[in-house]
Amino acid sequence: MTDHLGLEAELRAAVRGEVGFDATTRALVTMDASNYRRVPLGVVAPRDADDVAAVLEVCRARGVPVVARGGGTSIAGQATGTGVVLDFTRHMTGLLELDPGSRTAVVQPGLVLDRLQETAAPHGLRFGPDPSTHSRCTLGGMIGNNSCGSHSVAWGTTADSVRELSVVTARGQRLRLGPGWAGAPAGLRELAEGELARLRTGFPDLPRRISGYALDALLPERGADVARSFCGSEGTLGILTEAVVRLVEAPRARALAVLAYADEGAAAEAAAGLLPLRPLTVEGMAADLVPAGSGLPEGGAWLFVETGGDTAAEARARAEEIVRAADVVAALVVTEPAAQRVLWRIREDAAGTATRMPDGTEAWPGWEDCAVPPARLGAYLRDFRALLSAHGLRGAPYGHFGDGCIHVRIDFDLLTEAGVGRFRRFSEELADLVVAHGGSLSGEHGDGQARAELLPRMYGEETVRLFERAKAVWDPDDLLNPGMLVRPARLDENLRFSVLPSRPVDVAFGYPADGGDFAAAVRRCVGVAKCRTTTAAGPAVMCPSFRATGDEQHSTRGRARLLHEMLAGEVITDGWHSTEVRDALDLCLSCKGCRSDCPVGVDMATYKAEFLHHHYADRPRPAAHHSMGRLPEWLHWTARTRTAALLNALASTGPLARLGKHLAGITPERQLPRLATQTFTAWWRGRKPSSGAGGRPTSEAVGAGEVPVQDAGNLVVLWPDTFTEHLAPSVGQAAVRVLEAAGLRVALPPARVPGRGAIGDGRTRTATALLTARRARVCCGLTYISTGQLDRARTVLRRTLDLMEPVLRARVPVVVLEPSCAAALRSDLPELLPDDPRAARLSAAVLTFAETLERHAPHWTPPAVDRPVAGQTHCHQHAVLGDTPDRRLRAAAGLTGELSGGCCGLAGNFGFEKGHFEVSRACAEQQLLPAVRRAPDGTVILADGFSCRTQLDQLAGVRARHLAEVLAQALDASS
Repeated sequence: MTDHLGLEAELRAAVRGEVGFDATTRALVTMDASNYRRVPLGVVAPRDADDVAAVLEVCRARGVPVVARGGGTSIAGQATGTGVVLDFTRHMTGLLELDPGSRTAVVQPGLVLDRLQETAAPHGLRFGPDPSTHSRCTLGGMIGNNSCGSHSVAWGTTADSVRELSVVTARGQRLRLGPGWAGAPAGLRELAEGELARLRTGFPDLPRRISGYALDALLPERGADVARSFCGSEGTLGILTEAVVRLVEAPRARALAVLAYADEGAAAEAAAGLLPLRPLTVEGMAADLVPAGSGLPEGGAWLFVETGGDTAAEARARAEEIVRAADVVAALVVTEPAAQRVLWRIREDAAGTATRMPDGTEAWPGWEDCAVPPARLGAYLRDFRALLSAHGLRGAPYGHFGDGCIHVRIDFDLLTEAGVGRFRRFSEELADLVVAHGGSLSGEHGDGQARAELLPRMYGEETVRLFERAKAVWDPDDLLNPGMLVRPARLDENLRFSVLPSRPVDVAFGYPADGGDFAAAVRRCVGVAKCRTTTAAGPAVMCPSFRATGDEQHSTRGRARLLHEMLAGEVITDGWHSTEVRDALDLCLSCKGCRSDCPVGVDMATYKAEFLHHHYADRPRPAAHHSMGRLPEWLHWTARTRTAALLNALASTGPLARLGKHLAGITPERQLPRLATQTFTAWWRGRKPSSGAGGRPTSEAVGAGEVPVQDAGNLVVLWPDTFTEHLAPSVGQAAVRVLEAAGLRVALPPARVPGRGAIGDGRTRTATALLTARRARVCCGLTYISTGQLDRARTVLRRTLDLMEPVLRARVPVVVLEPSCAAALRSDLPELLPDDPRAARLSAAVLTFAETLERHAPHWTPPAVDRPVAGQTHCHQHAVLGDTPDRRLRAAAGLTGELSGGCCGLAGNFGFEKGHFEVSRACAEQQLLPAVRRAPDGTVILADGFSCRTQLDQLAGVRARHLAEVLAQALDASS
């Protein structure tokens, strides 16, 4: 048995990098993006090659396996292990040199591919291979798997782009691998030269042959290239510490031809015929992976064929030549870069999209990337579909059609013994089918545990024994990533699902997309790690906390892994009481960015609320949960007692403010927002209703049973959310001004719940009920939800539904000005009260300000503002509500320019809580603050969320406004 404490102590003494044997660190790396799970003893983040050598020396002496890990996006299981995991993404991430003259770069294994591309781009260069995970995969992982990507038809695999590799062997040798036997360990040359016949005849000639060891690269006619033969060895031969890679010239201009075909078979048949035209990509996907409204030409399957040129006209001409040569149903040629990026995102997100069948059924990797000769792809796909049908399985193929490489996720049942048995039988038969077509079991992602067991079917027993002999030359002690490639574990062992509870756990949310099963919701995270992107760009939000800290536990994937291990109960053993999970979720902003940006729709904000609900069910809550989680209650009593001015004065008094913030769990760096001395509803009650056409009032109150359906007309109900009501009533006042100018009648929600009868049943009319009615306020429950006070949230939401009963019965649209509140009503409400039909009705009735004007005042023309804008789309609006109507409304008003994405970092209570200020500010610096600083004079700063406006005010001294305020000011100026 391994002495864990002794191993940890010895490693800490031997290396300068971090050593982690704690539950959190181990839980984060139990899985990669595959079906497999292994629990390591510990994790080391080496600082340099000396640290790597020291780890190997300690582990060799103790007989502990070592596994190298980059971004952890491997799909065959090769980035998991039971010994010590080397995490290269913390320190060994450097781009050490880039030489435009020789078109080479010197990189460390933890460098993310996009960082290399960004540095090479100003020189007109790029690294050729580009997997869809380019924003988070590392060069070390790409070399370990011999990754390819969509441009491999033009620039080949990673092995084609490697010049030299620096590695440390299991026994501590430091080798510099290259052609001409450079760096070959003792015995490798003799092994290869004794098997020349086998090396020349036993390896299929394929553009995407990734399976097994590339021993044929050692042939003399291929330059005896030891570096090339090392590529694709999945960390089983040596540990990479540095690489010299070749760069290629990037086209100055590109065009994208999207070719539509009737079905995937027709697209596959056509792909090989396009290769003589020398395209940059020939990517294929079918309709079952394409979301509605994608903008693709009509068809059942598509090829994405990219062309390049020195000018846009040259690139377009080549794309049009492709279209003429292709027998297509329809075609589209796109030259505008932004439009190309939108289309490419559809293809890149397929790795996650494919994890769900169109009906929501789970689908899994395992046969993710077989490759056959491109000319045989159509025939192979037909046989593959037939095999799926024979086993009662479904899958959605997509991938690198020009290279004959197909990715597919299949709806295997990996939770039951019978389902796992079918998984094995299908795998064996598919391996035989691939071989029958002259193919490779892996065409990109490596063999790992998923396919290594089946390598004898592809190569034969003798060649596999040759692989074992090669492994023994490099690693005679079998220390490096054992169980991969040679003497492999069975493909149906170590499945990550087997440790999860077999019955659904008791939860508060309904999880309708996951059958009410929290474990199924957690299983959504397949590990593709789009949340680990290190730079923010465009409208995307996910994952601001990871970008701020760079720590895996603060990524959506990391948190999902910890929840998985919490349910498994092996590494994290105290369930909902886990401090490891609590601490990882502490820096989750609940921005909901993952809900839309994660390809599989992981909703960490909901999972966080669920966890906090259970974690604090039987223990004291933090002060911030009481002060800010119950904010609507405190602000309501402030208004009732008319003490807003007094509280503002106290909050501006230094010692009292510091004491109050300390008691409330608020970080001292924050200023407390000033309370409005007149609430929005008080202003509403004091105003004179304006008149619309025919003398009808355009503003009114809605009481219980006062809005018959036939009289609803152009009535809208304006939701007085907590922030508008008590902190920013000017937003509500502006919205009323604009809505009325657009010809709409405005009302506020009912404010009385009948005291007797069936509350909210829509039938209670008795005088007694009306006389005993109690005053109440509608509330979306947001602050309770975000702090995990879900029982209280349900109580508040049921009361809200009682109040809103007449509005729902009248089918009146509900306008919500605060995006976070609208998102809570749109998504959280029906998931917290799935059995109350009124919840779904209110959710469907909720509209944003811009949606209301677009749907219910379509002929209204907004006033001309004619100024540029800057600011940020609210993260909840991006994730839940959508901002297309806002874009159209801004354009109609002459507000030009784009708002930034990301999250402001304040995120309701998050940025006010103790210990969060630095992360909150770092999130704001990702996109929002730089965008505002770049804005020229005269720019309108827009931020519909109160948190966003507060963040801008406190960090940049900038006053941002809600779109309603901007339009109302323009109306007043033009009247």
